[in-house]
Amino acid sequence: MEKTINIIKYSGEVEAFNIEKLKRSLRHSKASEQLVLEIAEEVQKQLTEGMTTKRIYKIAYAILKQKSKSGSARYKLKKAIMEFGPTGYPFEKYIGKILEYEGFNTDVGVVMQGHCVTHEVDVTAVKAKEHYLVECKFHSDQGRNCNVKIPLYIQSRFKDLETQWLKQKDHSLKFHKGWVYTNTRFSADAIQFGECVGLGLVSWDYPEQNSLKSKIDRSRLYPVTALPLLSKQDKQNILNKGIVLCREICDNPELINDLAIATSKKKRILKEANELCNH
Repeated sequence: MEKTINIIKYSGEVEAFNIEKLKRSLRHSKASEQLVLEIAEEVQKQLTEGMTTKRIYKIAYAILKQKSKSGSARYKLKKAIMEFGPTGYPFEKYIGKILEYEGFNTDVGVVMQGHCVTHEVDVTAVKAKEHYLVECKFHSDQGRNCNVKIPLYIQSRFKDLETQWLKQKDHSLKFHKGWVYTNTRFSADAIQFGECVGLGLVSWDYPEQNSLKSKIDRSRLYPVTALPLLSKQDKQNILNKGIVLCREICDNPELINDLAIATSKKKRILKEANELCNH
């Protein structure tokens, strides 16, 4: 019987290391089964009591980056989204792109008049009779989650805006709904409240079949920050240009022409981006 080794999660919680959980996350990166087993074996060799999940991730990512650039990009997806910081605006724009892929017409950063006060709405999304208001809660720290205060606040804003909308002609025929998107997680009471009042909630892993992670996998709208060859400064320069998707670089390679990146490196970046988008 193998000895149980405890590890420390990002939240500070302690749990028993589960090799199958690691293998699942590696398979999710589309790494070959041989590479999955190779990485799992190396992690087990280096594993010690009290090792952090951050350290385990670094070991696995370093091997993946050597063997499969596109695989390492998918493996670091959650971390890549956290690199949208320090402001939440790139995340808002990213969510707008995902909703566009789902058939919505979107606007980012819209000031709207409510019944009582004005509100700045992160994303508005309209498709036929569906009219959504989306609040984006971005965290650059995996240990931070959205507690019940967030959906409580968003629901009150949504109701103020909905009251104003219903005064407009034909708006009574539209389906209005408020949504909260976050790149981390919701607490149990946040989910309970959202479900109770009909507020849409999307987090990294909720709801199971339509989570942020699932949406990205289906759409292949990977964040530009996932590209392994880009330095921290490269990523910031690209985000400053309003580019948030790998797909944008694939479709318009000239977008990175005026960045301070060597031509040979630009070619390798484009190759990485195409492998990731078209896998």
